[in-house]
Amino acid sequence: MTVPSSTGNDQLLRSADGGDERAWTEIVERYRGLVSAVVRSYRLQDADAHDAEQRTWLRLVEHRDAVRDPERLGGWLATTASRECLRIFRESRAVVTDELDAVPDPHRTVEDQVVDADTVSRLWMIVSALPPRGRTIMMELFAEEPRSYAEVAQATGIPIGSLGPSRARLIDRVRRSFDSDLVVGV
Repeated sequence: MTVPSSTGNDQLLRSADGGDERAWTEIVERYRGLVSAVVRSYRLQDADAHDAEQRTWLRLVEHRDAVRDPERLGGWLATTASRECLRIFRESRAVVTDELDAVPDPHRTVEDQVVDADTVSRLWMIVSALPPRGRTIMMELFAEEPRSYAEVAQATGIPIGSLGPSRARLIDRVRRSFDSDLVVGV
């Protein structure tokens, strides 16, 4: 049994809030094209585009009772999708900046190169202590020849759209471990 397509957004959101899977399905069917079009307009990489779409739907689940005018749900979703795309741009810019800062200078002294080698060794020790799935993600995405998100998703069983957020959480976890090791003096 399906929800009639004439059902208003107000009723659909109330039904979805009550756990009605058919109501969620109807909402997604009605607005999937809109959300996808907004995300595509930002020309994100495929994995980031999937992340933006998933985050948009997640925001609706999280804030379904905060939608002031359910009949303008399309506008709410379009705005949310746009904000999620911009958030992904900001996150990726920060990662690129961090990665560029980590590129070694070829004119560094021997001592600097030893410190760099020690840093790399400590980072891989931290990565090796991650849970197996997290370790696989880090090793596959940061290898000399990284595999595509699709290949990593298949190897780990994680949906492709979840790899970006998983990667960000893992990087943060490794960074915190590394920083806490510096404080402790390990």
